[in-house]
Order: sequence, then structure tokens, then C-alpha cells
Amino acid sequence: MVGGVACGRLAEERKEWRKNHPHGFVAKPETGPNGSVNLMVWHCSIPGKPGTDWEGGHYPLTMHFSEDYPSQPPKCKFPKGFFHINVYPSGDVCLSILNAGFGWSPAITIKQILVGIQELLDQPNPSSSAQFECNKLYMQQDKTEYKRRVKEQANRYPALL
Repeated sequence: MVGGVACGRLAEERKEWRKNHPHGFVAKPETGPNGSVNLMVWHCSIPGKPGTDWEGGHYPLTMHFSEDYPSQPPKCKFPKGFFHINVYPSGDVCLSILNAGFGWSPAITIKQILVGIQELLDQPNPSSSAQFECNKLYMQQDKTEYKRRVKEQANRYPALL
């Protein structure tokens, strides 16, 4: 069966997510035009943490799972051009727990990934920069322009009610 182990694990995660997930977060498998569910692609929304410059935004993220999940981590992607030190211009997220050779463990859940990415938004890792301009603005003593760009992005991704 194609994606047997992966699909089984993702079906369990979906069931668990429906029962218990962090407030404000959204994570659901892709639904096709005919109503079929694709467990290998999830559309998510990560809320900006209260009290941070990211607050008020609900940031869209797509998770792509391979047939090797959970042995291999999913690819997590924001929209192209997303402004963050640890997000490549393509939208790919650079985070240790998403690195198969470094921080990934098959025990890590979708919930843990999304909460980890929410933490990363306000606590970037400048030593693993994926965007030069963003990193340069963040590393300046006066972070006014960096904060302005973050708040502008928060306004670009309001909550979907």
C-alpha cells in the first residue's frame, strides 16, 4: 500500500488533533474537488504569539509528508517571500526539528512542529539564517525596520473567521 505507514500515522494524528489542539491553530489535510482527503498534504495556520510583533497574524503553512513519514520529517512551507530569518525565499522553513540529520525524531507530532514554528517566529535563530536582508535587519541594534516589516506581515495574514 502506497504510504501505508505514513497514512496510518497521519490518520492517527488527525484524530488526535481534532480532539486536542492548541487554541488558534489550524491543521487539516487537503481536500480534493471530489471531497477526497489527501493525508500527505496539510494546510495549516499558525497564530502569532500574543505579546509579540507577530501577534494578530495567522500565518499559512503547508506541510508535505513523504511516504517515509514518520522516519523522515515533513517539508513545511510558508508562502513565497515570507519575511523571517529562518524561512528561505521559497517559503521553506529552516528549523532543527525538521532536519532529518539533526533534530528530527519520528516521535515528533504535527502539534509539536506547529508550536515549534510558532516559537521560531518570535525567537529566530540568526546562526541558521535563510534570508540575508531579514537577518541584517534583525541583527541591527535598532530593530525598528525589522519590527515594522513583521507587523506589516501580521496585517497581511489576518485571522480567517
